[in-house]
Amino acid sequence: MAMSFEWPWQYRFPPFFTLQPNVDTRQKQLAAWCSLVLSFCRLHKQSSMTVMEAQESPLFNNVKLQRKLPVESIQIVLEELRKKGNLEWLDKNKSSFLIMWRRPEEWGKLIYQWGSRLSERSFCGYLKSCGLVVRRVSRSGQNNSVFTLYELTSGEDTEGEEFHGLDEATLLRALQALQQEHKAEIITLGDGRGVKFF
Repeated sequence: MAMSFEWPWQYRFPPFFTLQPNVDTRQKQLAAWCSLVLSFCRLHKQSSMTVMEAQESPLFNNVKLQRKLPVESIQIVLEELRKKGNLEWLDKNKSSFLIMWRRPEEWGKLIYQWGSRLSERSFCGYLKSCGLVVRRVSRSGQNNSVFTLYELTSGEDTEGEEFHGLDEATLLRALQALQQEHKAEIITLGDGRGVKFF
């Protein structure tokens, strides 16, 4: 089921497409642009693009108003997102970027919580099948669970999860954040990669 995107009121206001000279107004305008970019990319599950693609997309190009944010202004908005940890440049020329509507640590937390819930359900089901009554299961039920990257982003168990369909670059950053917290380890599995939760 496709969700429609609700454009903020500023998007229908022509001056929004020109960065304002007043410092206070500009800060509010940049905050609105950053919020718009993150919301738009989140809804469309868009994680990477070039600056030129961005300029031509409905995100920065309001066809109805016949207004387009100039490339220089788009660069300023994107740099603001980078400062907040929501964007990473993919090249030295700053012509393509990875947009992260959630920071890697936030994605990692969501994935780790999912792994905990999934393993607890599996563990409880196993104990019940053995005729044991389960009163309480430790939150560390995911110990030593291994998942492929494919299972995390495309598997049946992750359908309905926000990270289902997540691009591999963002997924790896999330798993690296978990690895730094000693909650997971990225491992090689045959031709691909996976993760082992602790």
